[in-house]
Amino acid sequence: MPLYECVFIARSDATPQQVEALGEQMAEIIAQGGGKVTKREYWGLRSLAYRIKKNRKGHYMLLNIDAPWPAVAEMERQLRLNEDVLRFLTVRVEALEEGPSAAIARPSRDDRPDRLDRPARGTDRAPRAQRSDRAMRPELTE
Repeated sequence: MPLYECVFIARSDATPQQVEALGEQMAEIIAQGGGKVTKREYWGLRSLAYRIKKNRKGHYMLLNIDAPWPAVAEMERQLRLNEDVLRFLTVRVEALEEGPSAAIARPSRDDRPDRLDRPARGTDRAPRAQRSDRAMRPELTE
């Protein structure tokens, strides 16, 4: 059967349990269509690159799917109808990724410390060299 990866973004005011339930609902739709969801990852609440339906953040979830196309099409139809889903993307892949995905391995922008926690830029450098070795600019005359 063909292999797919589907990522969907749920509204920020939904709870993680509701997002997990939505992932379970999509897995049931795939199972009814004769396929299976091999991996389901909740990536957490992350900042969006731009506002989507007045939301600045969203809950991300990844589904690795091994199913025929009609089952995936029905899942996409249900995602389109669900008001909690802001966006989704389904891509056909050659092989499904084993282990944690890259989004889990890399910390999100929200997990990094604030700028104020870091030392000021350039404080660990040596003082600038004297600029006397530069050629002097000729003065502009009018």
